[in-house]
Amino acid sequence: MRGIDMDEKLTNDESHHPDSEKTMEMEMSAWLQLFADALGRGDIDAAVDMFDEEECYWRDLLAFTWNIETAESRSEIGVMLHATLQTTMPGNWRVTSNVERIRRPGCNDGLIQCLVSFETKYGRCKGVVRLRGAKCWTLLTALQELTEESEESTPRLEIVPEHALRKTCKRSLERRRQQLDALDSSKQPYCLIVGGGHSGLGLGARLRMMGVPTIIVDKNTRAGDSWRKRYKSLCLHTLSCSDRMPYMPYPENWPQFPSKDKIADWLEVYAEAMELVYWNSTECATASFDETVQKWNVKVVMHDSGETVMLNPHHIVLATGISGQPNIPDLPGARDVFRGKQCHSSQFCDEEEWTGKHCVVIGSNNSAHDICSHLWKSRAATVTMVQRSPTHVLPSERSNFGTEALYMGKYNIRDADLIRASNPYKSLPTTQTHLTRETAELYADLYKELEEVGFKHTFGEDGTGAVLLYLRRASGYYIDVGTSQLIRNRQVKLKSGVEVVGLSERSVQLSDRTELDADLLVYATGYMPMQEQTARLISKEVADRVGRVWGLGSNTTRDPGPWVRELRNMWKPTPQSNLWFHGGGFQEARNYSLYLALQLKARMLNIPISIFQFPAGPCNKLQEN
Repeated sequence: MRGIDMDEKLTNDESHHPDSEKTMEMEMSAWLQLFADALGRGDIDAAVDMFDEEECYWRDLLAFTWNIETAESRSEIGVMLHATLQTTMPGNWRVTSNVERIRRPGCNDGLIQCLVSFETKYGRCKGVVRLRGAKCWTLLTALQELTEESEESTPRLEIVPEHALRKTCKRSLERRRQQLDALDSSKQPYCLIVGGGHSGLGLGARLRMMGVPTIIVDKNTRAGDSWRKRYKSLCLHTLSCSDRMPYMPYPENWPQFPSKDKIADWLEVYAEAMELVYWNSTECATASFDETVQKWNVKVVMHDSGETVMLNPHHIVLATGISGQPNIPDLPGARDVFRGKQCHSSQFCDEEEWTGKHCVVIGSNNSAHDICSHLWKSRAATVTMVQRSPTHVLPSERSNFGTEALYMGKYNIRDADLIRASNPYKSLPTTQTHLTRETAELYADLYKELEEVGFKHTFGEDGTGAVLLYLRRASGYYIDVGTSQLIRNRQVKLKSGVEVVGLSERSVQLSDRTELDADLLVYATGYMPMQEQTARLISKEVADRVGRVWGLGSNTTRDPGPWVRELRNMWKPTPQSNLWFHGGGFQEARNYSLYLALQLKARMLNIPISIFQFPAGPCNKLQEN
């Protein structure tokens, strides 16, 4: 959802007038030259003065801060530069794209934008500059490559190449046995990735290309099984042009919304093509950090062989998604009374036939809608959605508004990712409020008809819509790919504003004292916070030290303050040494896997890293700027 590009549009043809283009290029070049000169001579006051006085942002991805941080005012930009400029030593600033005029909903002043490149003491960088008048409104700076390598090197885990393995017809179990035999005290992985979905595999590929010895452990039998084992009708709700994996674009004939089986097969091929060390059917049992040697002691269990192995990586990355274990309510009668089938939405698949059966789905977000649609298509006797709290419905075409233009247009995928990442989180409420109002007007009939059948709809508690709901992990949303029509037509039944209070042998009892016949009960009730998984794998002490994962501190439902500027603990150093979190949708995971991999590589090379971090802010709700 962070990848939804709904906040920028080109203005009318006036922006393409030659005189206008020349003027914009001159304005941008002049600003960048003055800015570079100010930084070069260490004149922080002059550099700060080049930002808009009323509202300005500088978002940095490692280039200056060795962190993911955003300065949200002139004064904060000054603080960040005083702490980082001397060690960063930026130079060689250049404009690297055409300067274009853009507009953002809620921003009436003309904006011009371009991509830039520059270098620092430790790497080559790119950025995105947006000017409002003669001043900078937003600046993104992002490290792209490291240029300095240490004389010291970490021993690498030797891996037999895939083509050699194929010649000897080795199966995955034999392949892993060979990798295990190579493990000794001098050939341990530098990084252990827990989770082999799109996030873990993409990060593994980044580290592989950077020469960082890495093992990926995944409890599934094959790469891609987290998709393969789901219900048949599951597909991506976001466009494939923005959802590619690092280094390997999809074929040109790839569908816009790939099915779960295409995604699963692609991930399996990806793991092999990138020659990743992927240990399937393997689960981390325990992990503890040795402060003395700055390494982890990790016990992994291989379910197909029953073998237990100890690993000692320097770093652990939890790449199991932004949520933890399935959240399944303990309902009266669920354990010893109900005679039907019960499962969490993550375990729902197509192994059983539900034709002529009565099916109940608890929940009303993406998974609940998809499963209801699948059951209806399977000719279930009745399909009933139990909606416990309001849900935001966002039509699919609106969700992907602008994405195709950005990722199938003039930009390569890395530059498109930079433009998308250049929008500071604090600026989102203004743009998203305007876009949500526009959506409400365009799809007024849809929302009216949903409300007429009893569907409880919301645009979020502050009217900012799906993007902020996603970032805050607040009340749910559904990207509508058809189920709303089934609800409006009453083909999928609805019980809203109620709770399930208990189960009988073949029915679900609701808080309004009604009952629903049920041969199948699906809990589309979400997941536990990531802290639960951290506590289970490592310890409650470490989980408490790390704190919340995801969320911005907006002081809204499920996202308590204080304001933290960036997503909590994602893709950057956490309060627990050498523990990292990686996840998000395909676009987010691909983009931020680069910055997480660069941080790990820099540490492997013993590059002197000085991390800059702003303190958490006051517990104020995000408001329109």
